[in-house]
Amino acid sequence: MPDLSSRSQEIEIMDDLNCSGEVVNQTLRELDVINHLLGGNHVTLRGVKKLLKKADPSETIRIADLGCGSGDMLKRIARKNKKNEFTFDLLGIDANPHIIDFAAFKSSDKRIHFEAIDIFSDDFKKKKFDIVMATLFFHHFSSEQLITFFRQLRNQTAIGIVVNDIHRHPFAYYSIKLLTSIFSKSAMVKFDAPLSVRRAFSKKELINILDKSGITRYSLRWMWAFRWQLIIYTRSNS
Repeated sequence: MPDLSSRSQEIEIMDDLNCSGEVVNQTLRELDVINHLLGGNHVTLRGVKKLLKKADPSETIRIADLGCGSGDMLKRIARKNKKNEFTFDLLGIDANPHIIDFAAFKSSDKRIHFEAIDIFSDDFKKKKFDIVMATLFFHHFSSEQLITFFRQLRNQTAIGIVVNDIHRHPFAYYSIKLLTSIFSKSAMVKFDAPLSVRRAFSKKELINILDKSGITRYSLRWMWAFRWQLIIYTRSNS
């Protein structure tokens, strides 16, 4: 049994920004299916819905998806806005330009655009958002990196931040290892999915990261399937 007492520092294949071609495309397609079938999408979507209650419908709402993958989450947000209650400016961000190319190719919605950018770069620091969301993204970084990044991101985000990430737990590890070994056609998914659980968070670790980031206004909930829903409120009247 792997050691799940602390976060693994092992690197996932997906962390290689030179990854490209069908191996990446197949992985992105499978991750969309996994998130849909295991109910992971609703963790992010419910969080965004809560933050939109604090938005001004008369203004354009700028939403960024960090580690956007195929762009599926942004497309879901756009589709849920059936009555055009909000005017959205939706931005998908990923450091891997090959992933951004795939996402842009798969999207025809003019409200959604994509950009290949490193979240730790000076170019990213200049950007401003209303809502930032990240699904299965932050476990790719060390706790020290996240402490620094959250300090920065809360000052870039007017309304709030939604984090949907994994609860590190033996059941989550062995379940995803079994499911991907049976159903996945992607070697990257078979390797990265179990490792993602090992790199993920306990509740105590997340709270420690938030405390050290100086973030005090947030909600943290456990949701199926072994996901943490973290909503950080950045607006002063939240």
